[in-house]
Amino acid sequence: MPKLPPLAAVRAFESAARLENFSRAAEELGMTQAAVSYQVRQLEDRLGRALFVREKGRVRLSETGQRVFPAIRAAFAAMHDAFAALGSDETDVLTISAVTSFGGAWLSARIGRFQLAYPDLAVRMSMSNDLVDFDASNVDVAIRLGMGPWPGLRSDFLMRQTLAPLAAPSFIAEHAIREPADLLRVQRLAPNDSWWADWFVAAGVATPLAPARLGIELDSQLQEASAVQAGFGVAMMTPLFWQADLASGRMVQPFDTLYAADAGLWLVHRENRVGVRKIERFREWLHAELKKDRHLLPEALWQPPS
Repeated sequence: MPKLPPLAAVRAFESAARLENFSRAAEELGMTQAAVSYQVRQLEDRLGRALFVREKGRVRLSETGQRVFPAIRAAFAAMHDAFAALGSDETDVLTISAVTSFGGAWLSARIGRFQLAYPDLAVRMSMSNDLVDFDASNVDVAIRLGMGPWPGLRSDFLMRQTLAPLAAPSFIAEHAIREPADLLRVQRLAPNDSWWADWFVAAGVATPLAPARLGIELDSQLQEASAVQAGFGVAMMTPLFWQADLASGRMVQPFDTLYAADAGLWLVHRENRVGVRKIERFREWLHAELKKDRHLLPEALWQPPS
């Protein structure tokens, strides 16, 4: 069996290749940049080939580096999983990362049902719109917004992103909003967002080009819901996420028109974790919960755009 290169050198290569930066790799590994560079040079000398192309201020993988990196990264991911499985904390805790609006408005209101169904599993959930790096975190599954699917991940399509104006009933009454064009003259959150223009087109409203309006832009629908319920204005939101507020009358959807974006919500996790019990149970549970809401959207919006 051929003798393998030193693990320290391979680890330095994997980190530098993934981050495309020797300084950041050094920070991740607790080494100096010079030490990382030395380890990579040792590996290159052993192979007799350059793994990186050094350019001013940055490095990028050479053709040889591009060939070997996927296998090296997969090997480290497999080792990570093997050691993680030894700890009961990793086995018994499901760590979820979800895009903020879906996680805060829809999933957090239902996740307790999952824990009741599987009392032997604890759940940790964080919300962020950033893409998760599964190799650099302990996240088991992520719910992300995008076009998908993603290489190296099992990607389950959940639904298309759908949007419509939502407001407080008092705001609708106060401003006598009776048809979609009336929304052009009232306070709208994030008025320059392209979603507004797309929705107006879907609603059959011509929107001539106009100078950018001043307005407030918030990070998520959670913040927009607070502003809307306080009567501040109208926000472009996802009605499916706010069914309880719509049913209670805290918010209203004045028009039935929905804008369906090309992007959708996906459940993703690493392909090499297919079959892990906590991941499979959550996947099954999530699809079952979404099925309860299937009647709220046209069937085509539960399928990825062709």
